[in-house]
Amino acid sequence: MNPARRRSLAALLLALVGLLLVAGCSGGSLATETVTSTAGGTAGTGGASSADASSVASTTVVPPVATVAATPAFGTEGLSPVEPLTFTIAKGTIDNVQMTNPDGKVVQATIGADQTSWTVGEPLGFGKTYTVTGTATGTDGKQIPIQGTWTTVGEDTKTRNTISPSDNAEVGVAVPVSVSFGAEPQDRAAVAKQISITTTPQVEGAWAWIKHDDGRWALDFRPKDYWPSGTQVHVDAKLYGVKLDDTSYGAADITSDFTIGRNQVVVADVNSHDMLVKRDGQVVATYPASYGRGGDNGDPNLVTRSGTHVVMAKDAEYLMNNARYGYTNSLQRWAVRISNNGEFIHANPASAGAQGNSNVTHGCINLSNADAEAYFNSAFLGDPVEISGTDITLSSMDGDVYTWAMGWDEWKAMSVPVGTA
Repeated sequence: MNPARRRSLAALLLALVGLLLVAGCSGGSLATETVTSTAGGTAGTGGASSADASSVASTTVVPPVATVAATPAFGTEGLSPVEPLTFTIAKGTIDNVQMTNPDGKVVQATIGADQTSWTVGEPLGFGKTYTVTGTATGTDGKQIPIQGTWTTVGEDTKTRNTISPSDNAEVGVAVPVSVSFGAEPQDRAAVAKQISITTTPQVEGAWAWIKHDDGRWALDFRPKDYWPSGTQVHVDAKLYGVKLDDTSYGAADITSDFTIGRNQVVVADVNSHDMLVKRDGQVVATYPASYGRGGDNGDPNLVTRSGTHVVMAKDAEYLMNNARYGYTNSLQRWAVRISNNGEFIHANPASAGAQGNSNVTHGCINLSNADAEAYFNSAFLGDPVEISGTDITLSSMDGDVYTWAMGWDEWKAMSVPVGTA
């Protein structure tokens, strides 16, 4: 072959090899949001397959990094109206969010300073579903929805609770405070945290759980000693939405503000056959009386109990019943109840001949009509009645208000902490 022709052919071959090398080194770039792969490719070929010219590319989208975590979880039902509701955003911040009730009213809430948390800010209603809507943006710049619901317990779970003494009452110096519940609390410690008492001046006292004669459980408070006259008492029971049991939740927050009145104490020695009334330690009245005759005939049910009773109720006319001792619907006047075992201070003309000299009653303190009316008009609910001289003492077997039948140490041993919520 002509040498010059050979040189031209060699140059042409070298040029073709160069073009092939340049083509083999060229390539593209992938977006950060996607991952691309090719089907049928062979390693080292730059993604091209000499065996399969029809390779198919697939793309996977990377999900947003932000997430929402609600406590309790969205969709939870049967929640207390005061349940703490919250959610947090991981790897992102809240853009906007609101919770609405079924009528579209926006519920108050707080968003954390760092925009990563949300907390409900007001009590909710009974039997309602609340809807949360909003958005958050993640650290990757992608936006996510915030959406879910919470549902509270039904209206039929509302349970009434009460406080005694009631608002604006003026009461005696031995009055106990009682917060009574419409259902027996399952978690007593949690319920007790919702109760508090404030007194002016400050008074030492303690709370204890007591089951009362009506079957209701209550937290009862008594001071160490009789209340000082003029004490202002404020009781606060934050019970709205508080769970008592699985089907009972507090219907409302309740309070009571009342005043301790004058210091009046009845002092009654059954063997003296008199009943003394003291004001601020001074005798202001002495009434001839007749007490229970049980000590003479051996029937303990007819013995007037010794111990500190408390005036519980007053009725100008009252029908008394005790079939065991032969009377039903016996009308008695000026009846002041001092225990739930049937003990009263009341008028009894039938025992007038014994008043001042002998004990002939069924356990009550009998006075003349005039004396019983005078005492009735002077008595306050919560006045102490200190009875002595018998060998049977007032106890829990005698009904509701036996608070002062216990010594302070015994009462304090039953005490529970309150008001720490």
